[in-house]
Amino acid sequence: MVYSHVATTGRGRMPVENSRLSGFFRHSVAERRQIVAEMTGLSDQQIAALQASGALSEEAADRMIENVIGTMSLPVGVATNFVIDGKHYLIPFCLEESSVVAAASNMAKRCLKNGGFHTNSDAPMMIAQLQVLDCSDWKKAEQDVLSNADELMALCNSLPSTMIRLGGGCKRIETRLIDSLSGPMLIAHIVVDCRDAMGANAVNTMAELIAPRIEEITGGRVHLRILSNLAAHRLARVRAVFTPEEISEDGTHENGVSVIEGILEAQHFAMADPFRAATHNKGVMNAISSVAVACGQDWRAIEAGCHAWAAHSNEHYGSMTMWGKDEQGNLVGSIETPMAVGTVGGASKVHPVAQANLAILGVESAQELAGIIAAAGLSQNLGALRALSTKGIQAGHMKLHARNMAVSAGAIGEEIEIVAARLQQVSGPKTQTLVGELLEQLRSE
Repeated sequence: MVYSHVATTGRGRMPVENSRLSGFFRHSVAERRQIVAEMTGLSDQQIAALQASGALSEEAADRMIENVIGTMSLPVGVATNFVIDGKHYLIPFCLEESSVVAAASNMAKRCLKNGGFHTNSDAPMMIAQLQVLDCSDWKKAEQDVLSNADELMALCNSLPSTMIRLGGGCKRIETRLIDSLSGPMLIAHIVVDCRDAMGANAVNTMAELIAPRIEEITGGRVHLRILSNLAAHRLARVRAVFTPEEISEDGTHENGVSVIEGILEAQHFAMADPFRAATHNKGVMNAISSVAVACGQDWRAIEAGCHAWAAHSNEHYGSMTMWGKDEQGNLVGSIETPMAVGTVGGASKVHPVAQANLAILGVESAQELAGIIAAAGLSQNLGALRALSTKGIQAGHMKLHARNMAVSAGAIGEEIEIVAARLQQVSGPKTQTLVGELLEQLRSE
């Protein structure tokens, strides 16, 4: 294989000229790491961080959380074939589940005729909420907050902050009156442009700062003041088009049309039934959460926002993705979901492997990262839908999972590949008990 090398540009980005790495999986881990390092211009320090199996020093870990007793590593793989907004990307995934990276890469390869994935992400606006209680006149309290919005925004933006100096900061004040088991509540939202930060600390600090003034304005009592992970003003949108030939199993138009119909039937199931939607969306999050973890993001916040939006934007909890057909009969997929991510601050600046993974991506803004993560989610969702609509999810999953099952049964060394190969030759259910029997048979030969 020949890989092109180009000069570093922008904020350290070395553009990947072609994310299609034929035969990449056949290389050893060390060889893959070197290929990626050369393609993306990783520093020696970043290469060493990946080579150290994600090792985090005890000193660094002890600064991140409380009561540290050790660290835990997970595999990091790169998804290939992604073209997003005209750029090629190698996308790092951090997770323990087999088939996810392969499925996302496979689907990304199948939408290249129409230019790959196209993104449209909102400005990085985060919400902090202030819960106001005990007002004597709720309507007047709400109006008074809105009337004093300029003063409140100025107070928020009085903080000494790099984010504010770069053009971010509180941009508007919104209010909502809600009923609850505790009675009426006035909820004030401060909407903050966080620039390239995720923004949790910034918006929480602003909410704390203006709480006393909100009490003076409303005559009420501010109770909670905290960000919302339903980042409804910070949506990432991605769209991709797949021709019938690209999505087919055998490259024919006829088969592709049939596969598309099966995918749409599966999509409609997820839209109508929350029980199916939960598993459908888990497939989306297989990629979104994995890329978020790899890049040092708050993946719990991202997951909360994505699932909340799936319920908020539908009549009930439903699909995070949309699939349909265009006039030419192509499969068209899209996703619109909150994506609160950052390229400055947080674990992305503490964990050495997160830094290396961000360097592999070469992202230049939080908005770019948001689009990439959402594109990975859309691709992985299609991988699951296509598998379910054709051969079933277990066929591909078990093929990749066979080695893990062999190891779980106690196989070592060459036994792992032999047992995995024999498992694939067995028709019918492939259970852990069967794997144990195959290992015993091998050792008795």
